[in-house]
Amino acid sequence: MQLILYSKPGCHLCEGLQEKLERIQSIPLELEVRDITTRDDWFQQYQYEIPVLFWVSQEDRKETQNSKLKTQNISYGDATRTKLSAIPRPSPRTTIAQLEQMLQKLLIDPAQ
Repeated sequence: MQLILYSKPGCHLCEGLQEKLERIQSIPLELEVRDITTRDDWFQQYQYEIPVLFWVSQEDRKETQNSKLKTQNISYGDATRTKLSAIPRPSPRTTIAQLEQMLQKLLIDPAQ
């Protein structure tokens, strides 16, 4: 599972979520952390929202987009498209086990 975390230095909520994601063992995660202070467009988009977590997924072009997750297309290929699906921000009190369970549900049924 490939995830993108929009963050900034000194954000304790971002650092806490990153640490929890890095400790998940049951799901193979590929975590990319993006510092919003390095790009003006990221900063403008997410300055009041961080931490923001996206799941990077591939889908068949023929599939419907009835997912409850906020999606954003990022590129197109021949038969598939890559999209970013915003994952609702977990509470800072969410445990690693609860975070794992939430991500497992996304893997099983992305429309939840």
